[in-house]
Amino acid sequence: MTSSQWKIKHSVARQLYVEHTHKFIYCEVPKVGCSNWKRIILLLNSSLGLTVDELKHNNVHISPLLRRLSFYSWKMQAELLNNYTTVMFTRDPLERLVSAYRDKFLHDELYYYSKKVANRIKSRIRKNGNLTERLSFKEFASFIVSENATYRDIHWTPIMELCDPCNIHYDIIGKFETIKQDAAYVLRSIRAPKNLEYPDIKHYANETRTNDLISKDYFRSLPKELFKKLMNVYRYDFPMFDYNPYIYLQINI
Repeated sequence: MTSSQWKIKHSVARQLYVEHTHKFIYCEVPKVGCSNWKRIILLLNSSLGLTVDELKHNNVHISPLLRRLSFYSWKMQAELLNNYTTVMFTRDPLERLVSAYRDKFLHDELYYYSKKVANRIKSRIRKNGNLTERLSFKEFASFIVSENATYRDIHWTPIMELCDPCNIHYDIIGKFETIKQDAAYVLRSIRAPKNLEYPDIKHYANETRTNDLISKDYFRSLPKELFKKLMNVYRYDFPMFDYNPYIYLQINI
């Protein structure tokens, strides 16, 4: 439930997607299965007659058929939040960060991130002005701890800021680590068609999904002080969503 006196931030309202048939509102958290949740929202609209194979990664993110909560008036936003099933999914904050780095900066076909955003970060971090070599994870981390948080990209914005769970009392908060089971529970709760399942499609099918072992290897390479500053950026996500920061502290001491 939400307070009738409280107005949701526009930046948060843009992260929330509304599906009217099943009275479902989903908060998009990049790198926490959001592409597949957008597929589900489109599949829930049976009038579209779509199949999961037709919902390609890039098309899902730009589909005009997805409706954000920010489209509605503040009064309607409050009404929808109070009467629809609200759902968000979380992920270990630092594992999510590694996933964002691997996805956005290690694949050259993603021109906007691998070239434009990467060059902007390199121009700021590198003193020698060299923009040729690929952006390193250390440089990425250095940028995050020094950037203006107001303009932070949603792919590495803390989850708490994206979905604002302190003000939006979500009916269901699932976890990426148990996403198949939690997604099944969500679909049952909103009375989705029984044959609809969480698709769990990866953007890069042949690439190992980011996990705790991969993440730990990245963080071992960071200087201790930089690592502490990075932990501080996500300091609220750890306790809010019940993740243990000490598993990382133990590898960077």
